[in-house]
Amino acid sequence: MTLVTEPVLVFPEYQVNQEEMIDVLENLFPYHPKWGTIEKMIRNTQVENRNLLLPIKDVIVHSGFEYRNNIYKEKGLKMAIEATQKALDANRLTPKDIDLIIVVSCTGFLMPSLTSYLISALDFRPSTKQLPVLQLGCAAGTWAINRAHEYLTAYPEQNVLLVSVEFSSLLFQPTDGKIASLISDCLFGDAVSACIIKGTVAQGDQGYLIDDITSFVKKDTDHYIKYDVKSTGFHFGLDKEVMNSIKDVAPIMKDFVAKDAEEKVNELDFFIFHTGGRKIMDELVKNLDLIEENVQHSRNSLKNNGNIASAVVLDVLKAEFDSKNRQNGEKGMMAAFGPGFTAEVNKGTWIKN
Repeated sequence: MTLVTEPVLVFPEYQVNQEEMIDVLENLFPYHPKWGTIEKMIRNTQVENRNLLLPIKDVIVHSGFEYRNNIYKEKGLKMAIEATQKALDANRLTPKDIDLIIVVSCTGFLMPSLTSYLISALDFRPSTKQLPVLQLGCAAGTWAINRAHEYLTAYPEQNVLLVSVEFSSLLFQPTDGKIASLISDCLFGDAVSACIIKGTVAQGDQGYLIDDITSFVKKDTDHYIKYDVKSTGFHFGLDKEVMNSIKDVAPIMKDFVAKDAEEKVNELDFFIFHTGGRKIMDELVKNLDLIEENVQHSRNSLKNNGNIASAVVLDVLKAEFDSKNRQNGEKGMMAAFGPGFTAEVNKGTWIKN
């Protein structure tokens, strides 16, 4: 029995809207031969606002990989501590109650991991287990929940802390004029999230109870989503073929829902989907024959915060809590997609204990 409780989202203070970002890129690349196409594609992302770790004037100046990674460490630890403490307080827990910390991130690198820094900063038990994950990109949020489910199935009396730290603005490359790079510059946002995942449901608990999980990797798709690692840091690469991958994973999602009971995906009550972009959402709605209303929280996450990578599913889950529309016993699905092409999926039941 695995209960995903209400997540905490912490956003950095600086914001940029899409019109401002278009102006910034046009000034950086005033003679780009494909600018008309690029501007149209940016507007089609349906992203309106995003939060940034630094003011936009600082984001677009590359101060070196060392400087950026130091910012990642400083800001990441500070915001992770804040999110973690709020998540613990909301569940009336202390750091001593946590048995495993999973930290997922794809926008910086630390050794030791942020898990180690958290254990020292908030006085977790020395026996607290660590699971840091860096290379799963946007799929990592659901991946972590699925791995927590496996862990808690073995140790149902324990608790897991999941923390996501994503600062995509630190990857901005001011000299990279590739179309895919410029689109990603206007798609990704910054955020930190934290969530307590429990192995035992207590009186008064509410949340998303995991019923089953599955994973899928589409072979020979390593080029779909990747980083080129250079002296200037991580350069994000996106192949347009990734937009057509949902048609391959949709049948797996349908079979997954139907395998134990003769349910159909489009008969579920709610969906917690990672918003990789407008096209991915459109393909999910089309291939799963969904009602648009049931994916609105995912659409809103993309619109208001951009793609915040592994934190998206926690942002969408938080919206389900905030809406107060979920009823005890309703069925739902969570899914996220990332490098590989990797899909992590689970299905669950909303409970109000």
